[in-house]
Amino acid sequence: MRNQIEFIVYGKYGLFTDPITKIGGEKFTYQIPTYQALKGIVESIYWKPTLVWYIDEVRVMNAIQTEVKGVRPTKYRSDANDLAYYTYLRTPAYQVRAHFEFNPYREDLAYDRNEHKHHNIARRAVKRGGRRDVYIGTRECQGYVEACEFGNGESYYDDYGEISFGPMFHGFNYPDETGGVQLEARLWTPVMKNGIIQFDRPEECPFIRPIREKETKLFVANENFKSVEDEYREVFPEEVTE
Repeated sequence: MRNQIEFIVYGKYGLFTDPITKIGGEKFTYQIPTYQALKGIVESIYWKPTLVWYIDEVRVMNAIQTEVKGVRPTKYRSDANDLAYYTYLRTPAYQVRAHFEFNPYREDLAYDRNEHKHHNIARRAVKRGGRRDVYIGTRECQGYVEACEFGNGESYYDDYGEISFGPMFHGFNYPDETGGVQLEARLWTPVMKNGIIQFDRPEECPFIRPIREKETKLFVANENFKSVEDEYREVFPEEVTE
């Protein structure tokens, strides 16, 4: 596919929190990564508001295993200690295939729509393990990214057959990516076939729920961002020649 990248992300632990368990304060992980979590990982590798990343598919490499850990969550309204039990995934590893498309609703960034530039930068960022810190679901679960060829190597679920995971959170619809004014949550029912999950595109998800109204942030030159050339002139004025 055009503008596609492939990589493997892995770590010691992962936590893709089931929203139902957040209310009680003791988080329990989904068995597989959500679309939104993988999109966050891709955006940690390389992202600009000109782009919208789409997760095409993920391949689960290691056996799905969980581990319960006792943690002391921060209590912002009290100095008393508290204890909660979080259920994490153990040694998660996923091969990911994703691609980007230009955001049609960001006409303020139309000048930056150079697909060869962004694709080459994204591929270099994958080889270097990403531009920002990578987390497998939550911040306490550090992840590591390496370039790979999707489908290479052995997966625990090769020739395993079909597994359905029931209704799950898919991701968020942000106004700057949809052209609307509502922040929305998407739900879907993923099915894994021989270790591979092919994601529905956001607009294809069967269940969408509104959350709240949200405004799109516009980028206006010399008001809330500057070009590289302007930044350079401010930092090194003595090197600028007219």
